[in-house]
Amino acid sequence: MTADDHPARPRRPMLSGGLPDVLGDPDPADRIALAHATAAAVLSVGRADDAGAATTQRLVHLADRIGLDELAELWRESGPGTLPGTLWSLYLLRSWVHRNGEEVSRLFTAGHHHAEVSSAVAGLPQPPGPKEVADLGDTILSRAFDGDFAIALERAAAFCRVIATGRAHVADDGSDDEGDRQTRLARGNLRMAEELEQAAHLWRRNELH
Repeated sequence: MTADDHPARPRRPMLSGGLPDVLGDPDPADRIALAHATAAAVLSVGRADDAGAATTQRLVHLADRIGLDELAELWRESGPGTLPGTLWSLYLLRSWVHRNGEEVSRLFTAGHHHAEVSSAVAGLPQPPGPKEVADLGDTILSRAFDGDFAIALERAAAFCRVIATGRAHVADDGSDDEGDRQTRLARGNLRMAEELEQAAHLWRRNELH
């Protein structure tokens, strides 16, 4: 028997340096289909049995290579409870902790003692510095590909809850304008935590698509 006796095997989708350009796409259904297809391809590549550390790192740095705005254009509008929306949240979280390490460190420290359970799940050393929070963002995204996806989502959610708690305490100590801003941002952090927790629940039921 030769190789010619077998039908061609489908090739696992591989990611190039960029993702499809969807700007100006007139059909919302096509946009949604593309978002789900590319998110599934990213996760398939990262969680394949033959995916190694190099593949994981390539995917962790995907937003660095193609641009966060491009990922937003592709995935953000899919919303919570979907695979593209969930991956977008993880990449957004990683980008934020890398770009705002000092602020993130202060907020996490401020929330640590008031959200001890979530702090333990997030798993940051105390007190964390910019490097530690950046490493956490990388680790969460890495584990989404090479570990338990639901646990990675729950760890990200716990981190967001601690940040929200920290913002609440910063709001109490700040001016009216700053307090209002931190309160508004805290609500966003809590919303992301809830969405990530729901995504973990859906993943365990094989319903995150």
